Amino acid sequence: MLIVIDYDAGNTANVLRALDKIGVQAQLSADPQKILSASGLILPGVGAYPTAMAELEKRGLVTAIKEAVANGIPLLGICLGMQVLTESGLEHQETKGLGFIPGVCRQIPASKDKPVPHMGWNDLKVKQESALTEGLEGQSVYFVHSYYTDVPADYIDVTADYSIEVPAMIHKDNVYGAQFHPEKSGDIGLGIIKKFVQLCGK
Repeated sequence: MLIVIDYDAGNTANVLRALDKIGVQAQLSADPQKILSASGLILPGVGAYPTAMAELEKRGLVTAIKEAVANGIPLLGICLGMQVLTESGLEHQETKGLGFIPGVCRQIPASKDKPVPHMGWNDLKVKQESALTEGLEGQSVYFVHSYYTDVPADYIDVTADYSIEVPAMIHKDNVYGAQFHPEKSGDIGLGIIKKFVQLCGK
């Protein structure tokens, strides 16, 4: 069973709807045992890095997620869910993240023609191939965020140009992240979710 991790992070209903649209049965859960026995995990998220980490800790999910990943269960973080895959975040205060991917989550530098938050459709540039990147070169997806994952190039699969080269998709081993919202990005986004489901052996 694919588990969408429940920690009051905002976009869970849309993620479940997208999974249903591609014919995948998934469950919203904050049960550590279900997380540990899942075929794959999706960590959605809308909001602030410190709040997200505090809620994951409060629900006892940090340990469960780390154990699941160590056991080889694929994990996909979406938007804020991707940001907390890093070692730390600088939103409001420095906060320790899940630490799956080396790096820090920083604020996007704003400019007159590139206001923050970065909101809307942006084209993708594939930097290196991963299990989720096929067919993404030049495709447009939907972003809503004010922070970006400052991670080494080795872990950046896809970028988008918005005052800086924004990491749009990152991954390390069985951990994947999408900064944009695949669940709001039409057929292209649904295709990414489908590829992740295939990765989970479903």
